[in-house]
Amino acid sequence: MTRSVYVTGIDRGDGRQVVELGVMELLTRQVDRVGVFRPLVHDGPDRLFELLRARYRLAQDPATVYGMDYQEASALQAEQGTDELVSTLVDRFHLVARDYDVVLVLGTDFAGTQLPDELALNARLANEFAASVLPVVGGRGQSAESVRAETRNAYRAYDGLGCDVLAMVVNRVAPEDRAEIAERLDSRLPVPCYVLPDEPALSAPTVAQITHALGGKVLLGDDSGLARDALDFVFGGAMLPNFLAALTPGCLVVTPGDRADLVIGSLAAHSAGTPPIAGILLTLDERPSDEILTLAARLAPGTPVVSVAGNSFPTAEALFALEGKLNAATPRKAETALGLFERHVDTADLLKRVSAPSSDRLTPMMFEHQLLEQARSDRRRVVLPEGTEERVLHAAEVLLRRGVCDLTLLGPVDQIRKKAADLGIDISATQILDPQTSPLRDSFAEKYAELRAHKGVTVELAYDVVADVNYFGTLMVEEGLADGMVSGAVHSTAATIRPAFEIIKTKPESRIVSSVFFMCLADKVLVYGDCAVNPDPDAEQLCDIAISSAATAQQFGVEPRIAMLSYSTGTSGSGADVDKVREATELVRARRGDLRIEGPIQYDAAVEPTVAATKLPESTVAGQASVLIFPDLNTGNNTYKAVQRSAGAIAVGPVLQGLRKPVNDLSRGALVQDIVNTVAITAIQSQTPEQKAARP
Repeated sequence: MTRSVYVTGIDRGDGRQVVELGVMELLTRQVDRVGVFRPLVHDGPDRLFELLRARYRLAQDPATVYGMDYQEASALQAEQGTDELVSTLVDRFHLVARDYDVVLVLGTDFAGTQLPDELALNARLANEFAASVLPVVGGRGQSAESVRAETRNAYRAYDGLGCDVLAMVVNRVAPEDRAEIAERLDSRLPVPCYVLPDEPALSAPTVAQITHALGGKVLLGDDSGLARDALDFVFGGAMLPNFLAALTPGCLVVTPGDRADLVIGSLAAHSAGTPPIAGILLTLDERPSDEILTLAARLAPGTPVVSVAGNSFPTAEALFALEGKLNAATPRKAETALGLFERHVDTADLLKRVSAPSSDRLTPMMFEHQLLEQARSDRRRVVLPEGTEERVLHAAEVLLRRGVCDLTLLGPVDQIRKKAADLGIDISATQILDPQTSPLRDSFAEKYAELRAHKGVTVELAYDVVADVNYFGTLMVEEGLADGMVSGAVHSTAATIRPAFEIIKTKPESRIVSSVFFMCLADKVLVYGDCAVNPDPDAEQLCDIAISSAATAQQFGVEPRIAMLSYSTGTSGSGADVDKVREATELVRARRGDLRIEGPIQYDAAVEPTVAATKLPESTVAGQASVLIFPDLNTGNNTYKAVQRSAGAIAVGPVLQGLRKPVNDLSRGALVQDIVNTVAITAIQSQTPEQKAARP
C-alpha cells in the first residue's frame, strides 16, 4: 500500500504544478491527513506550497516541508557524496511521514540546481521514501513524435532505476495533438499515460502579476479586475477604428498614457462585451487627466488601468518574458488547473493505483470533494435564476472551470454579459436566457395556466407570472430543459420554493416537502432535518421527514443512522411532544424496517458515545447517529444555527427533499463556495434513475 506519491519530471518547463495540485486534490478526497515534502527548495517563497496550504487548510508546520536548499545540497554532495545527501533527506522525510497518512512529495525542478544526474537523484529518493513515482513530461513546442519518444524514454529511465511508476503524465501538448499522442502511448506503455493539452489561461500572467513585475501603479481597478488573466497583448498605436478591430477576448491593451482615445475606446468595447478585455497598461509614465479616469471608471467599473514608467518596447520585452504561476493569490488559476487535470486524467483509476489508505472519517473537505466528483460523474444542467448576482457569477466560473455541470443563467442577457465582463469572468460556455424575451415564454404560460387552472389562472395572467425568473427556471426544470434549479441568493425562501410547490410538486411516496442541512463538523458530517420548511410536523410527517432524510444522507455518502430527537430518551419521559416522536419512530420502523433508528432520544445520547453507554447501552444508533430529526422547526432551526456559530461548523443547505425534481434554496448571505456546493448537490439529486428517465 502506497503511503506517498512522488511527482517528478525529466526537465524544466513541464508545468507539473498542475499535476501536483491535481494529485493533492485526489489524496484529500480520500485521506484526512495529507503531508507535503519537498526534498530540495530554492531560496524565496514556495508558491505551490503556499497554495496547497491555503486551499487545503494544511496544519503542517512549514519548517517540516523542506529537506534543504539546493546550495546546501550541492555542497553536501560535493563534500560527503550522494549517499550522505540521500541519507539526510530520508531522515527529514520520515519526520513528516510519521505524522501523516500519506505524503505528497514534490520532486526537484531541474532549474539551475547544479546537481549531477538529477533524474537519478529523484528516482533514488523515491525508492528510499518507498514512494510511487508519477513522472511528468513537458510537451510544449514539440512535435507529437518527439513527445511520444521522450515519454517512453522517461518511463524506461525511472522504471530502470527500480521505481514503482504509477502512471505517466504528458503536459502542455498542442491541443490538436493530444488525442493522437494519448492513443499511441496507450499501446506502448505498461502503465496509464494521461495527456494534458496546453491551457493558455494557466501560463497567462494576471494583471496583478504584471503590475508587480513591472513596478506599475494601479490607477483604476479592484482586486477582481487585477486577478484577470492577460491572455494576449494588443499594442496601441493605430487610429481608434483600426485599433478596436485588433482587440481580442482577455487581452491586455498596452498604449502610451497620452492616448485617451484608445483608453476610452477599449473600455467602451469592454463594457459592451465586444470583446471583454483584461485591462489597460499605460506606458511612458503618462497619467490621463482626472476627467478621463472618471469616465473610464464609469464605463467599466473594476477594470484595471495601470501605469508603468518604461516605453512600449522594453515593456513589451518584459511582458513576453512573463509567465503566470499558480499561487495562493491566483485561486481562479487553481480552478482552471484542477478542471484541466480532472478532464484528462482518469482520477478514479489513478486514486485506485495510489492505494492511499481510506479515512474512516468524512471530513468537511472530503465531503466537498465528494460532491464535486459525484456531480461531475454524470454531468447535468442546473438553472440559476439570479444571473446578474456577482456571487452567482463567481460560482458559475468555478463550476465551469471544474467541469461540475452545465449551467443556464437567467436575466437580461446584455446585463449579465456586462457584469461578467466587469468581473473578468468567461461565461461563453453558459446558456443565458431572458424570461422577458425568451421564445419559451408563450409555451411556459400555457403550461402554467394548465397547471393552475383550478385556481382561476388564465393564459394572460400566466404570461406575466412566468416572466419571473424563479417561475421561469422552475418551468425549465419541469419541462426537462434543466435538471435542477438553485436560487435564493437575493430572493426569499418563499419566492424560491413556492413555484416548485405549484409546478413540480411532491414525489408520489412523499407526503410533504422537507429539508436537511449537511452539518460539516471538524471530523464528521451530520444530517439535520427539518430545519427550514415545516413548523410543527405531526407523527406521520416526522416519519416522512426521517425516511426522506435517510435517503438524502445515503445519496451523499453518509451512512444513515437516524435519531428521532426529543427532550426525553427512551421511556424516561412522557407527554404529547415525546409521544409524537415515539409514534413517528414506530411508523418509520413499520414502513422501513431496514433503517437503523432510535427514538425518542436526546441530542447528547444521540451523538456522544459515553452518554449513550449510560442511557441506551444496547442501541446500535445511540452515540453514533448521523441523521438527526428535530421535532419541530423552532428546535431544528435554532440548533443548526447554534452548532454552526458555536462549533464553527459549515452548514450546507437547506437541501429540499420530497420534490419530484430538485429545486434548492440559498441563504441570502450565501458565500460563493456555498453556492458551488448547493449547485453540486442539486446536480447529484437529479442523477437518480427516475430523473434520468424523465429527461427528454
